[in-house]
Amino acid sequence: MVKIYYDKDADMEFLKDKTIAIIGYGIQGRGQSLCLRDSGCNVIVSELPGTSNYEQAKKDGFNPVSASEAAQKADIIQILTQDHIQASVYKEHIKPNLKKGKALCFSHGFNIHFKQIKPSKNVDVFMIAPKGPGALVRKMYEEGKGVPCLVAIFQDASGNALKIALAYAKALRATKAGVIETTFKEETETDLFGEQAVLCGGVSELIKAGFDTLVEAGYQPEIAYFEVLHELKLITDLIQERGISGMRRGVSNTACYGDLTRGRRVISEKSRKEMKKILTEIQKGKFAREWIKENKIGRPNFDSLLKAGDEHLIEKVGRQLREMMPWMKK
Repeated sequence: MVKIYYDKDADMEFLKDKTIAIIGYGIQGRGQSLCLRDSGCNVIVSELPGTSNYEQAKKDGFNPVSASEAAQKADIIQILTQDHIQASVYKEHIKPNLKKGKALCFSHGFNIHFKQIKPSKNVDVFMIAPKGPGALVRKMYEEGKGVPCLVAIFQDASGNALKIALAYAKALRATKAGVIETTFKEETETDLFGEQAVLCGGVSELIKAGFDTLVEAGYQPEIAYFEVLHELKLITDLIQERGISGMRRGVSNTACYGDLTRGRRVISEKSRKEMKKILTEIQKGKFAREWIKENKIGRPNFDSLLKAGDEHLIEKVGRQLREMMPWMKK
């Protein structure tokens, strides 16, 4: 049975007199840093000088320091750099300053689960993973609300790792929404699968396949773009707000009937078998090894595939059509 923690389960006293270092002042790093500080926590930020994130941290009232200095001064070290550089940041800057009684915090379990980071046994290792981008974490905090989070304990050296993790979550106001207990393994594998099979890989290929089908049949690319890409937000917003059943009742009966009778012809048994294969590759570490190797050799495949995607007709048409949509311009 799933365990969910709320405000009554968390005590901010477990953060009293502790210094929290946020390594990486990106979107998530900024959101968490500001919320923690406003909750009364002592927060120090690490970011590379000369970067836009460094300048943003200064504008927000922080005095960014090196990762080594942050790790040395902090009791809790939250690593929020990109996945592919976390291991090197840990090895070079954090590990030499990691002493008994300190804690490592993550918002994604990739490097712990796939053993790219192997912390000593005398430190707590926990995860607080907001289920939303840092900007939303901040927005909900400012409104007195919270974004749901996941919590996981990898190592409990102090005997208080869960209490410290829940206090951290409360400082983000996540306990107002609910903090769901999981494991590093479960969070990592389900997160990667969701990205690859549905949210990014599945959706982007489905859109391009629909676009190509219409264009190859002689329909105007601009009309195809509107039907298979632009209107997707209307559907995903309905799904997010009401679930799939609610979405079906929020569209026309014609659209609903097409969904119910044609969807499984597109996502067929063959597609489901491929999803299972992708999940197996994740579970066995094949994807992780592939991605780690890709970064070590300079990302030739990544860059080639990204460039090829940029050159697809749907991108050219999309850029032109978005110029007609003033509500999308910043």
